[in-house]
Amino acid sequence: MKEVFEENNIRKAILRVGLPAMLGQLTTLIYNIADTFFVSMTKDPAMIAAVTLSTPILLIIMSVASVFGMGGNSVAARLMGEGRTKDVGKTLNFCTYSMLAAGIIILLSGLLFIKPIAEASGADISDMAYTCDYLKYIFLGSPFIIFSNGAVHIFRSIGLIKESTIGLAMGNLVNIVFDFIFIILFGWGTAGAAIATSFGFFCSSIYYFACMMKAAKKGNETIRLNIKEFKPERKMAVSVISIGIPGALITILLSVSNMVLNNFIGIYGSNAVASYGIAYKIDMIPIMLSVGLSQGVAPLIGYYYGADEIKRLKQTMACSMLYGIILGAIFLCIFALSADHLAGIFLEDKALIKQAGSFILILSLSAPMLGIINMVTSYFQALGNAIKSLLITVLRNAMLFIPAVVFFNSIWGLPGVISAQPAVETVLALLCMSMYAKDRKTERR
Repeated sequence: MKEVFEENNIRKAILRVGLPAMLGQLTTLIYNIADTFFVSMTKDPAMIAAVTLSTPILLIIMSVASVFGMGGNSVAARLMGEGRTKDVGKTLNFCTYSMLAAGIIILLSGLLFIKPIAEASGADISDMAYTCDYLKYIFLGSPFIIFSNGAVHIFRSIGLIKESTIGLAMGNLVNIVFDFIFIILFGWGTAGAAIATSFGFFCSSIYYFACMMKAAKKGNETIRLNIKEFKPERKMAVSVISIGIPGALITILLSVSNMVLNNFIGIYGSNAVASYGIAYKIDMIPIMLSVGLSQGVAPLIGYYYGADEIKRLKQTMACSMLYGIILGAIFLCIFALSADHLAGIFLEDKALIKQAGSFILILSLSAPMLGIINMVTSYFQALGNAIKSLLITVLRNAMLFIPAVVFFNSIWGLPGVISAQPAVETVLALLCMSMYAKDRKTERR
């Protein structure tokens, strides 16, 4: 496994860890778009709006996985770099059982408070029933959603890149197949979309458990399930959680900002929410690929830091940011040329297609910035610098974004609300570059 981290060619090392992670995120993106596509075939804007409104709640559930998945990833990668194999095993054992316990808690509390949660997400009388249908089955699948998403990061931290990607892709492909069966053949609508999602994560969870048991049988000390070792050392648990919380807050605050955004867009009607939902799903293509690259490279950065190979760390960051910027620029060009055509895949009404196309174009303006923002965020997470990672997250989704939505809405109305994202991410990319340069300068001193 260590040969992944000890690859001499930096560009090749980035591709070895980055491409599988990007592929995994791409399959996640495909299933997200498939959900919307199959629901859009019902020709009911209220159903499309319900899926859009429920997405932030699903992301919040996934964020719990980030506490132990991304936190464990960072701690384990640095321990691997230091050669402390037994401590890696203890860390990942703690993270696994913690994710399963958190999933059960969310399942029970989610079902208990389902209607208030739907109302908080922005559901109104026209889409409340559909939103509750979707959320019910998402909460039932939450233990598998959390474990599956956390296991992706845990597997990457110890060099099981192939297994990590296979599990992620498997769950997403199962989801797509059952989306068609439950929504189109059975006519279950939003409930069918949620059942397919939870079942996909259930399948990937079974795969990850099988991989862990197989590795344990082969004597792999870094990945094992032993309930006796669930009780963690205090220092290790604090380290995992303190690093994982900023990673989780990235998703939580993104969800909160999306809920604020949905409420503002909801002022302009369900059609506006549906148009934004389509635009956002399409804009997720560069977002998810950028996230995949940064998350794939994060264990590499942590390993180099733990092994005190600072020169290779700097080269990895420079190449990864450049790849991210180029990737974003390519998608900006694609969306500028074909925004209306892409919207037309999901919508039939010409006015909605034109509206969604304009939203896609506005949102895509921030695509090149993602390579900088996501890589610098992953850099601080990988190094265990929770404060700076948290600062970027809070700036991105609360301190800058929410005031920008309010301000632009008061000036330009609905187009202004959509314009808040590229405006904020342009400013944030500049701040991230400044923070990274300052950190490297301090490290040299």
